[in-house]
Amino acid sequence: MASVRFVAIGDSFTEGVGDELPDGTVRGWADLVAQGWAASRGEPISYANLAIRGKLVWPIVREQLERALALGPTHLSFNGGGNDMLRPRTSISHIADAFSHVLRRCDEEGVTLILLSGANPSGQLPLSRVIQRRGDLMSAAVVQRLRERDDVVRALNWPDAELSDPSYWSEDRLHMNSRGHHRVAARVLDALGEQVPEGWWSQPLLPEAVRLARGEYMRDHLGPWVRRRLTGTSSGDGRDPKFAAWSEVVPA
Repeated sequence: MASVRFVAIGDSFTEGVGDELPDGTVRGWADLVAQGWAASRGEPISYANLAIRGKLVWPIVREQLERALALGPTHLSFNGGGNDMLRPRTSISHIADAFSHVLRRCDEEGVTLILLSGANPSGQLPLSRVIQRRGDLMSAAVVQRLRERDDVVRALNWPDAELSDPSYWSEDRLHMNSRGHHRVAARVLDALGEQVPEGWWSQPLLPEAVRLARGEYMRDHLGPWVRRRLTGTSSGDGRDPKFAAWSEVVPA
């Protein structure tokens, strides 16, 4: 078995939504990290990704964490809470408790935790000030929980002002595009002490993204999101993880 066994858990951010390949499958920063990690080490690594879009932070923990640890990883990445903070009644401390739980279980299993925060989309979303404030509170609460844990690999994207630029985001304004996912992957590899492939920190601008007019955006993206909230459904309902078991990633 490979000396590096990397498993990722989370929601759409970790699944890779927004970084769609020509065949319609999603890639995303975690897939890119696996590729870059293998290239940096010059040897294959094992990679699994259990993330599913639309998940709240505690369902991620309940449905993905133990399944991921059962694979016997050396490293586990965790991000969550982005969907929770869009719900104003959700307690920030309740979100932070999930991160404390994941850290405790990684400690018990001898697994290195890779902690990520999502990038900040608030500047281009409705209720931007509310989202900014809650994101700031959530980020501070999670960092506070891990303040004395220098052994946790930190890849914090929320404070990265560059990532808030619209050129890093997809049409729905909530998920990063390929350019954004490459920048996040670069941050993770850098935090791991691995070599970052040339150009990943700031890829060339993509062809002009379609910036929908307000009415189109409300109809195509915001409206469906609101309907899912009202009906208690999720974009991830019925979906399976894209890499539920180990796959070998070889140096390119």
